[in-house]
Amino acid sequence: MIGDLHCHTRLSDGSMNIDDVVFYAKRAGLDFLAITDHDTMAGCTRAAIVGNRMGIGIIPGVEFSCFDPSRGRKVHLLCYQPEKPDRLEGICSRTTEARNRAGMEMIQKVMRYYPVAQDHVGRYSSGSKAVYKAHILHALMDLGYTDRIYGDLFQELFGKGGTCRVPFEYPDVEKVAATVKDAGGLAVLAHPASYDSFDLLDELGAKNLLDGVELYYPGTSPEDFERIAACARKYGLITTGGSDFHGYYHPQPNPIASAITGEEALGQIFQRKKKSTK
Repeated sequence: MIGDLHCHTRLSDGSMNIDDVVFYAKRAGLDFLAITDHDTMAGCTRAAIVGNRMGIGIIPGVEFSCFDPSRGRKVHLLCYQPEKPDRLEGICSRTTEARNRAGMEMIQKVMRYYPVAQDHVGRYSSGSKAVYKAHILHALMDLGYTDRIYGDLFQELFGKGGTCRVPFEYPDVEKVAATVKDAGGLAVLAHPASYDSFDLLDELGAKNLLDGVELYYPGTSPEDFERIAACARKYGLITTGGSDFHGYYHPQPNPIASAITGEEALGQIFQRKKKSTK
């Protein structure tokens, strides 16, 4: 029994629709899949319907975009199986609305430098809850200004100091983790090595704000793996795994099932869910 507990669809910044992601998860030999779009759970019901039809279990989830104020950096927090998902709607809607406003402003800035039309970007953002940078780059790729989504042009426009970068505010990670707990969900810190979130992992673990940590993740070094595993042992955290699949909207190729959650961790997830509903 295995699962990929970190996949994105066109509802956020993935390039594939829900049905196709579920289909290819089944083709990859997975028993379970979690759709974890950024700041929305809108795809979970559809995924469950398709999963039931195809014979693959769907774990409802979401990946929250958060801010770690102590270290001044972005961080991602996964939530699985919230008993009261309505309690997460406020955080989701505020972040999504802020992201979309920033995305629309970025389109206007890019149009000063390149003859791209807003409707062209809309071809790729259609169906998503917000306009993402990848949607803008996809339109510029169509026009021949770049041959990839995440390359030199992306950095020129949207990297640190980029000419068209529009920052927006993310919610405090501790407040999000507490809200996940209040909603009866399982809080899992995503890919700590990607954002150098090791100190945060230790802090959240000590405050009992986490249920798990994403240990199995593409590109994690042996040193980082052991550091995460040690912290998981220290606080009794579930060690999950996920590919962070985005289709071709990702800097590195991360196919579905390129990182997985094993049977023991899946059992712990389902067991904790049973306890929380008693």
